[in-house]
Amino acid sequence: MKKLLLVRHAKAVHDTGYSDFERPLKHSGILDAMTMAERLKKDAIIPQLLVTSPSLRTEATADILSEHLSIPKARQDKNIYEGGQQTLLSIINDFEDKYDFIGLVGHNPGISQMVYYFTREFQDLSPGAITLITFDVDEWQMINHDTGRLTWFSSPKN
Repeated sequence: MKKLLLVRHAKAVHDTGYSDFERPLKHSGILDAMTMAERLKKDAIIPQLLVTSPSLRTEATADILSEHLSIPKARQDKNIYEGGQQTLLSIINDFEDKYDFIGLVGHNPGISQMVYYFTREFQDLSPGAITLITFDVDEWQMINHDTGRLTWFSSPKN
């Protein structure tokens, strides 16, 4: 069985002084990411590995999760940054099979699209929201359209 944690980055500033790629987390985003990390820890939902977009807000979200969950620093994949459904699917299909539980930290609309693509369930993935999808397969390459089951969802809003 493979498990995929899909994480939308926490709230980021919208100031015009930053490029989109360099937008940092808001103070409330930092607090939200810590809250979400504690929820994951409480429910024993701890991935073996995180893979993140290299943008400042996603990397900061991943760093908070890694630190609170006591897992290694996230690996970066530049293709997550503007990745749509096909790109994100390709990234996921290329995950190493030695890992059974991986978290992907990214952006909308891509993250929300993947939840629907894998599960046919719509979730409002507000900033900082996290979903856990399980797949009854042994290889990441076998993950495809409508093969997952949404087994956990949480948002800083609830």
